[in-house]
Amino acid sequence: MPLLQLLHGAQNRELLKARTDSRVTDSQISNPSETIEDHRLAKQFGMIGGGMMGEALLSRLVAQQVFEPSAIVVSEPNRSRQEFLAKQYQIQVTDQNRQAADSDVILLAIKPQVFPQIAQEFAGEKISAMVISILAGTSIAQLEAAFPGAPVVRAMPNTPAAVGAGITAIASGQHAQPHHIEQAKKILGTVGEVVEVPESMLDAVTGLSGSGPGYIAIVIEALADGGVAAGLPRAIALKLAIQTVKGTAQLLQESEIHPGELKDRVTSPGGTTIAGIAELEKSGVRSALIEAVKAAVHRSKELGQ
Repeated sequence: MPLLQLLHGAQNRELLKARTDSRVTDSQISNPSETIEDHRLAKQFGMIGGGMMGEALLSRLVAQQVFEPSAIVVSEPNRSRQEFLAKQYQIQVTDQNRQAADSDVILLAIKPQVFPQIAQEFAGEKISAMVISILAGTSIAQLEAAFPGAPVVRAMPNTPAAVGAGITAIASGQHAQPHHIEQAKKILGTVGEVVEVPESMLDAVTGLSGSGPGYIAIVIEALADGGVAAGLPRAIALKLAIQTVKGTAQLLQESEIHPGELKDRVTSPGGTTIAGIAELEKSGVRSALIEAVKAAVHRSKELGQ
């Protein structure tokens, strides 16, 4: 199938999806049971920790009007960050974690090593809010021990979330009900796609999508270096490499074909692409990436012990 036909097919699927989404929205509006469910969605949002990933979520929650700025409280110990977040997003910022916790949803966006301090601070207190944690290596069992009875969702986002192009895997605790999970998906979906997995798979997620941007950065840098070696100016080589990776990913996503099939479609007999692929296979690039994921998964398990 020619690539042009492939693209047209992807565009048609997007149009169909948009129409389908529209029909679903209309039915939800007219369905009383859905209206009742909407009343169970969170209105107040609290965030403990105002670092990069927390701000990535915050900025899009405000921009997409998931929560009103007046309904958001962020707890952040750093004075300069407090001032920046308050001015940038017109939200309430404090250094008191309890103020942020007095919400319908609490997002834990702190460093993992700070979690024991947070757990100690809330020891013995009844927290009714849903707790969403993006802390690496902090298990659902640890979260539920710190917040007994609270609905808990553990999330593993990746750094492209900073530009709204991330993917987050979530796993839910024993007290999380379907409407809690949907609310978590809505919140985390502001920074990219969301998939739901058992907690036992989160180490594998870490090794693939969590660490993956580092692998892809090396691939892009290496492609650009190859272009420079072939005589291209550095800036042009880097731009070509970035857009090639970005465009290929988008094509695979929208066309829903297997990467191997796309590779075959762009590989002509005796052509340039097959010559390059042969060198990649000779150098073990495929197995190197597989082993990189496995090593990262192993390290994630070590850090979680």
